[in-house]
Amino acid sequence: MQRIPRARLSAAFACLQLCVAAAAQAARPMITDDARIVDAQACQLETWVRRNEASTEQWALPACNPTGNLELSFGGARTLESGTARTTDVQAQAKTILKPLETNGWGLALAVGNLRHPGEQPRGDFARNLYGYVPLSLSYADDLAVVHFNIGLLRQENESRHRVTSGLGAEIRLQPRLFFIPEVFRQEQGRPFFQAGLRYWIVPQRVQIDTTYGDRLGGAGARQWFSVGLRLITPR
Repeated sequence: MQRIPRARLSAAFACLQLCVAAAAQAARPMITDDARIVDAQACQLETWVRRNEASTEQWALPACNPTGNLELSFGGARTLESGTARTTDVQAQAKTILKPLETNGWGLALAVGNLRHPGEQPRGDFARNLYGYVPLSLSYADDLAVVHFNIGLLRQENESRHRVTSGLGAEIRLQPRLFFIPEVFRQEQGRPFFQAGLRYWIVPQRVQIDTTYGDRLGGAGARQWFSVGLRLITPR
């Protein structure tokens, strides 16, 4: 097995102390995004269930790449709380690659989008909850580990100025089809959040399942969640 260079590991851990993750969804189960998009003329469906302390979220997020370098996604979530189900999130996003990610190299992307919360946000106020971010991905040891850094801006519906979001995550290959996914991310004021889980390819590059556990750092379980997800990818 090829050893991961110490200099690159040191840089990754230094960034871990400075960056803690971004808003918007990456490939399940990560919140921190990567510098990759679905193949040209292909589509994917990411769907998952997230169990919070007092509610259950059911997400579906389809995405397609019609042009070759523009991934468009649109979806949302219904939340079951106190016996009532309602649509709580509607997300639209566009993402493009600035530099393709190469094995033992790096990649860069740009994403912009809008995440609305029906019932909490006035209709037609599209300018609220706009976000944008830049994912940087670094490949080590023939993709044995791929580290992702995010930095971006988010304008919440009840705030008059933009908020900086940041983050760090990694994909670590345990077996050819099995990956360990740890990350730390910040989306709001206060302590950042962490999440860790496993991702497994049932059919390589076509059908994937995952599971995660997350909480706020130092939160003693007050904001913890569990999730289980399924990802389907079509051929070109």
